[in-house]
Amino acid sequence: MKTELVTTLKRQATQILSDLHRSGEPVLITEHGKPSAYLVDVDSFEFMQSRMNVLEGIARGERAILEGRTCTQDEAKRKLEKWLT
Repeated sequence: MKTELVTTLKRQATQILSDLHRSGEPVLITEHGKPSAYLVDVDSFEFMQSRMNVLEGIARGERAILEGRTCTQDEAKRKLEKWLT
């Protein structure tokens, strides 16, 4: 992963963005020697957001199972019947 100083980003933003689009590799931006932000291309960010939404849905499902908030398929059909007709 490429690392850039925030001051370099300010001076060479166009070149850093060009490199980012060409390589697809995220850029770690540092301030005062410490990580401050990641710069990623739009497609990568949207893919990560989509994957995070899927993982959050799985986590909610697992939590529902642990808490006993589940039902059989027949029960689900009966509960949803009024919405499906």
